[in-house]
Amino acid sequence: MSPRRRRVLIGLFLLLGSAFLVGIHVYLARRLVLDPRLPEPWRSGGLAAIALLGASLVLQPVAERRFRRPLAQLVAWPASIWMGLAFLLLVQLLATDALLALAGAAAQAAQAGPAGPGEAGVAAGIRAAAVAGVALVAGALGMRTALRPPAHRRIEIELARWPRALDGFRIAQISDVHLGPILGRTFAEHLVRRVDALAPDLVAITGDLVDGDAALLAAEVAPLASLRARHGVFFVTGNHDHYSGATAWCEALAALGIRVLRNQRVAIGTGAAAFDLVGVDDHRGDLVGQAGGEDLDRALAGRDPARPAVLLAHDPSTFKRACSLGIDLQLSGHTHGGQIWPFAWLVRLAIPFVAGLYRRHGAVLYVSRGTGFWGPPMRLRAPAEIGEIVLRSAPAAG
Repeated sequence: MSPRRRRVLIGLFLLLGSAFLVGIHVYLARRLVLDPRLPEPWRSGGLAAIALLGASLVLQPVAERRFRRPLAQLVAWPASIWMGLAFLLLVQLLATDALLALAGAAAQAAQAGPAGPGEAGVAAGIRAAAVAGVALVAGALGMRTALRPPAHRRIEIELARWPRALDGFRIAQISDVHLGPILGRTFAEHLVRRVDALAPDLVAITGDLVDGDAALLAAEVAPLASLRARHGVFFVTGNHDHYSGATAWCEALAALGIRVLRNQRVAIGTGAAAFDLVGVDDHRGDLVGQAGGEDLDRALAGRDPARPAVLLAHDPSTFKRACSLGIDLQLSGHTHGGQIWPFAWLVRLAIPFVAGLYRRHGAVLYVSRGTGFWGPPMRLRAPAEIGEIVLRSAPAAG
């Protein structure tokens, strides 16, 4: 992609994103403050709070890449919590708007008279209070889920071409950890203890490890140097790693003893007890102007197609093509399983692989729900996980 086209796309994205963000907050202000006709000083206070919280969403990505963690946290916590609450409020208000529109049409068809100005304000106030109450309860439940330790999830996957000598081979997968202003060194140390306790054959970190500059977060990521596995620890980039400076991060992780696969492959095992481990960059690496970007052809070039292959790719969308190129298993993340219900339904519009196992053309995809969280420190119906992938060979015929 040419630098000029990249600048145009980034500028267009920022313009549309800003317009979308402003539009959402204007809508929230109307439904939660203006329509209920709040008296002063509640009216001015409510409008100011919504405006300031909206501004915090713009400041957050700047803070996490420019400020050291203690200062970045001052921005990240309120902005992240508001992001989750704003989503919950928006979903409810849009849903109730649709229901009220239907009810209004039914009332008009029945020739019922419209509500007076005072009645409309009272009704809007009741709706705003109910929606806010539900959002606060759901947000609290979501934070409780997100901030507790990720669950251990054991998944057994039978692969038709998997070597019998490697039956029971175990891969510990962590994905979408998002170490940064909120989840830091303490969380990283916890993950290392949990993963090392599994004594896996291989550790796979499938992208979005960090949110922030490598120089600012070096101490938070340092515990990952203690990850241990018989065949090594491997990492592929995710979109947030590229936003945070993928080149610097890959160098930092390599210094911690983690093998970075950037459109590369490596042989694991020998002889009949061997397979190819393939890793690709996230395809957004090219968009942000960093060296890299997904190149599946390069990663697979020259390999023996008779050997089984496990692909590490942050975005599960890679499976659409990889499944027809001799890949036996792909491990991905990126979606967070939707993270906050019902966001999974929106994710599905862009990526058909949201969480769990998928099969296509004899290949298998496993999509992790993620080990940390991004944005809102909330998870609703999408708990975080540390994956233990157990690979099984197919039973002998006959």
